[in-house]
Amino acid sequence: MSVNSYFQERASSAVLSEKERGSITTSISTLSSRLNNYFTLAGDGLKTHFRFGSSMRGTILPRRDDTNSDIDYMVVFEKDGLQPQSYLDRLRRFVEKAYASSEVYQSSPTIVLELNHIKFELVPALFAWSTTYKIPNGPQGWQYSDPSDFNATLEEKNKNNGYLIKPTIRLAKIWNAANGYVFDSYLFEKWICNLSFWFAVNQRDHLFAVFDNLTANESTAWRNEKITRAKNLVRDIKSDEANGYPYSAEAKAKKLIPE
Repeated sequence: MSVNSYFQERASSAVLSEKERGSITTSISTLSSRLNNYFTLAGDGLKTHFRFGSSMRGTILPRRDDTNSDIDYMVVFEKDGLQPQSYLDRLRRFVEKAYASSEVYQSSPTIVLELNHIKFELVPALFAWSTTYKIPNGPQGWQYSDPSDFNATLEEKNKNNGYLIKPTIRLAKIWNAANGYVFDSYLFEKWICNLSFWFAVNQRDHLFAVFDNLTANESTAWRNEKITRAKNLVRDIKSDEANGYPYSAEAKAKKLIPE
């Protein structure tokens, strides 16, 4: 198997199975129903709630590849005027009542609900305009966010690059998760999407372009060590390929992106 073939197969395996998708769909339906049944006070209920994030973009990893894989879910309240922590507290009380046997905790600016097969991150929000919402920027402040703005950008980038950007992101996220989360997952996705892939013609080239563009200038030593190790592996894989050592190259590729 060539390095490119390995990366192609690994990217294809890093998608949710039909069973996982079905479980998530069922859990979202249940969550939606319980939210509607809990927040019923007229004028102080919910304006809307919906899924967003990597699960909508097609870049979410199965939990076997990322134990922190989660579903982002925005809960938009009707009543404005309170600090973010007030809405977080309301969401926490809801989850503790509706999911009494599940693990629940705050991971600012979200309330995390851990189920057996998936983790939800519930984000309290207030409507701003069009597709823009106010979401917590810490417990006492707000920031504006359009949860769908990156989706269209990624779709266009993926289309213009032979539909290889999404699988490249999944591969890069496997590396990120396997190395202790060197980067914030969402920001890593956006950074990859903004790269140029002028000379990339296959999956191997696209993934190597990501690591070629990484720089070991993070504020913590362990992150720089992980980046440097990855860049060295890519260098060695290229050298093995050039010198006619395909098996050695493949072995190193599996160290870069574990099976």
